[in-house]
Amino acid sequence: MNEKILHLLGIARRAGRLSLGNDAAIESLRKGSTRLVLLAADLSPRTAGGVRQAAEEEGTAVASCGATMDEISMALGKRTGVVAVNDAGFAKKLLELSRAQAAGTE
Repeated sequence: MNEKILHLLGIARRAGRLSLGNDAAIESLRKGSTRLVLLAADLSPRTAGGVRQAAEEEGTAVASCGATMDEISMALGKRTGVVAVNDAGFAKKLLELSRAQAAGTE
C-alpha cells in the first residue's frame, strides 16, 4: 500500500500540487489551499502535534501515510515528514489509500 501512496505523491509533486516540510505546510494551511496533510510514520510527536493543531484550526484532514521520512525522500526527492496536498483530487485518493492502509485492506 505504501507504494501506491508514494507513487501518487510523486505524481502530485511533479504536478506542483504539494507543499513539502513543516513550515511550507503550515503556510499553505493558513492560506487555505491545503486539502490534506500527510505525516510520516517516524515524524516527531512535537512536530506532528503542531501540524495537527494548525490543520484542525483550518478544518483540514490529517492522515498518516505509513511511510518513513526516508521512503518519502526516495519518492519525492526531498527529505520531509510533512506533506501538504493542495489539490482536491489527489487529496481524496490519498486519503482513501491511507484509510485503507490503516484498516489493513488493499
